[in-house]
Amino acid sequence: MIAQEDRQKLVSAIEQAQSNGARLKPACAIVGIDARTFQRWKSRGIEADRRPGSLHPSPAHALSGDEKARIVETCNQPRFAELSPGQIVPILADEGSYLASESSFRRVLSDVGQNTRRGRSDAPKPMRAPTTHVATAPGQVWCWDVTWLASRVKGVWFYLYVIIDLYSRKIVAWEVHETESGEQAAALVRRAALSEGIEVKVEKPTLHGDNGSNLKATTVLAMCYWLGIRTSYSRPRVSNDNAFIESLFRSLKYCPRYPSQGFMDLAEARQWSARFVEWYNTKHRHSALRFVTPQERHQGLDKSVLAARHALYLNAKEANPRRWTKGIRNWTPIGPVALNPAPSVRFVAAPIGTVLGAED
Repeated sequence: MIAQEDRQKLVSAIEQAQSNGARLKPACAIVGIDARTFQRWKSRGIEADRRPGSLHPSPAHALSGDEKARIVETCNQPRFAELSPGQIVPILADEGSYLASESSFRRVLSDVGQNTRRGRSDAPKPMRAPTTHVATAPGQVWCWDVTWLASRVKGVWFYLYVIIDLYSRKIVAWEVHETESGEQAAALVRRAALSEGIEVKVEKPTLHGDNGSNLKATTVLAMCYWLGIRTSYSRPRVSNDNAFIESLFRSLKYCPRYPSQGFMDLAEARQWSARFVEWYNTKHRHSALRFVTPQERHQGLDKSVLAARHALYLNAKEANPRRWTKGIRNWTPIGPVALNPAPSVRFVAAPIGTVLGAED
């Protein structure tokens, strides 16, 4: 950093050297500056260094040392020990005393290392990174949660428990109950394990859910341990960590046939849920799966379905190429699916017939 006075001296010395016959570039090199720097100083005028960290003269209206000491002494009074500058300044104003602005209080406290949380409150702690799970085939990662279904009686709800497969989005197990409990959640996990036949599989699935008490109950943990299922949980108060199940609940409650007035009773809620699950798994063409159904994806039929669409589009383009100014629609099968993917991991689509993988 070169002070303004030193700049003036350097410019004067270089100008004198030039008048004596010296060239500009060697003269600037001797004093340790670039010729362009000298030209900029000459064209714009010699200004103070505006770079961060440079030394600046103290403003004429700056607080004096005594005023800063008084601010620190005031903030350290017992009655202000737990108050922030935003509260101290108004209190002093009500008492007819003005020492400085709130920002000046904070700046002075920062200079003496006291601009921290006052009182017993802890400073904010950084939230841990979300747990990342990658599914390359069905049965590797399950997501589950509970959503409330309104009844026609105000304040009465039914509780829909759902487990989906992350890779295929298929609903592998569901139940509707009048209450929430760990025993019902554990029974649903056992039902999903039986329907998917995980007892004969070497690789057991990971079950990801939120921090609800019924999903973390001792009965659920014991059931998962007995079945060999690993458990994973979202960060507290972060619904985005379980985005796939939340997206399913959004599709369910915005379905045109969802009863806006609520369900008459538990039997009606179970009947409607059964119809929705059947439609969602076998008829709903999922936009995130290249518009194949979750059941087709779960059974590995999506590749043949998408290959047939790809061939159909190629034939259509060959029959009338003038209508296709660009390439045909992308019917490449979706590869691995990541829950809360790390920023350094991305998945690359490959042509039909190839195996997709992760790329670091």
